[in-house]
Amino acid sequence: QVHLVESGGGLVQAGGSLRLSCAASLRTLSGYTMNWFRQAPGKEREFVASIVWDYGTTYYTDSVKGRFTISRDNARNTVFLQMNSLTPEDTAVYYCNAGQSDLPSDYDSWGPGTQVTVSS
Repeated sequence: QVHLVESGGGLVQAGGSLRLSCAASLRTLSGYTMNWFRQAPGKEREFVASIVWDYGTTYYTDSVKGRFTISRDNARNTVFLQMNSLTPEDTAVYYCNAGQSDLPSDYDSWGPGTQVTVSS
């Protein structure tokens, strides 16, 4: 089982940027797809972005396309989420997970997440 730790969240004004990090415990993430999810207050957890580790192929939910960028650092087994042009609607706890699915219900365990709060 992959142990994941998210970091980088905080409070930012609308229009600002944050960079989230997710560090994985495995020696290599080759063969994995790394995903970012988020859960806003009172809402279901939702898929945000993913990256296929071996190829760098990326996918995004429509609401973040053009604003968020997912990337990886092979040497540090870390995945990043660069978030630009943030809006209050991006306020949520952000989680990463390793797996092929973009459905949160397909995952049994989660890290603590990192809180992102965007003020208007």
